[in-house]
Amino acid sequence: KLRGAFTGWVQQTFQSTQAAAASQNTCAADDKATSPVPKDCLVCSYNEWDPLEEVIVGRAENACVPPFSVEVKANTYEKYWGFYQKFGGQSFPKDHLKKAIAEIEEMCNILKREGVTVKRPDPIDWSVKYKTPDFESTGMYAAMPRDILLVVGNEIIEAPMAWRARFFEYRAYRRLIKDYFNSGAKWTTAPKPTMADELYDQNYPIHSVEDRHKLAAQGKFVTTEFEPCFDAADFIRAGRDIFVQRSQVTNYMGIEWMRRHLAPDYRVHIISFKDPNPMHIDATFNIIGPGLVLSNPDRPCHQIELFKKAGWTVIQPPVPLIPDDHPLWMSSKWLSMNVLMLDEKRVMVDANETSIQKMFEKLGISTIKVNIRHANSLGGGFHCWTCDIRRRGTLQSYFD
Repeated sequence: KLRGAFTGWVQQTFQSTQAAAASQNTCAADDKATSPVPKDCLVCSYNEWDPLEEVIVGRAENACVPPFSVEVKANTYEKYWGFYQKFGGQSFPKDHLKKAIAEIEEMCNILKREGVTVKRPDPIDWSVKYKTPDFESTGMYAAMPRDILLVVGNEIIEAPMAWRARFFEYRAYRRLIKDYFNSGAKWTTAPKPTMADELYDQNYPIHSVEDRHKLAAQGKFVTTEFEPCFDAADFIRAGRDIFVQRSQVTNYMGIEWMRRHLAPDYRVHIISFKDPNPMHIDATFNIIGPGLVLSNPDRPCHQIELFKKAGWTVIQPPVPLIPDDHPLWMSSKWLSMNVLMLDEKRVMVDANETSIQKMFEKLGISTIKVNIRHANSLGGGFHCWTCDIRRRGTLQSYFD
């Protein structure tokens, strides 16, 4: 009995020692994992206008027309529906795509000459078909990093976008995001939507612009509240205050997820517009400086008095000059106001849009002129084609 008791004591002591050692090792690992963010973290951006130091610029390579599903139909105009029905799942017109690629390459070169570090997503074959338990589709592109990535301070947030053709778009950016994470950045992926049929109003009634106006005014959109979804481009940052619209691709559940995730350091405000087809805020309401905002005259903001009472200057940009016959498969002419601020006194603007160039010059802002007219056809201007990773500035409140 004594021998058995002694053997049992030795075994228990050994097991206890092992457990303590494992606990110490776990603590050591935890200490390492929760170490402070390094001072040389590459990611830091609080607004749309502090001096730009590093940016991701999208790729037009291998871009494919998304299949003509219900959410795509709700976000495009009737005159292009035949284009989607014919070319869905195939490449955008090759000649047009070649010109768009060349324009974006030149844009990258100009950004580098302005002292900005430029990063690019990986090229991917977007024509590959994929299937989940809830749907099947082909991909689209990695042209618009602003749609999928939102940088808030030193955190990169991957958006749970609403289009099925964009389900795997994050793959083009993973190499970059892992590098940023290894430099000390926070990395958050919002809940990935299933994109089941329940996320969409399968009978969303669209026949005319008038229908769209009426539905948007009633707060009816093609996306339901089945699960959180949002495109990062429906958010625009001004320090501690972040503004967002409920749109065809961003639902209230997605906005609430962001509100809870960013609280209490940031305040998320919902604003709305007289817009027949709300999708992405930056060609409707583009904040370009502390207390300075471009507001689309065709899509007036319902809460604009809140900005005016807070002392903000609200500027209506001039009518775009892009010709009617230029294809804009996924966007409107108002990409003219979709500009990229390099700092408070420098703006990247379309070389063809002389009217808005004059507007900026009157404001004392130097214009850096770049032609991306063919790249516009894929659905974005300078703000859409980029995601600013690092701007030299600090977190401040501009809206109290």
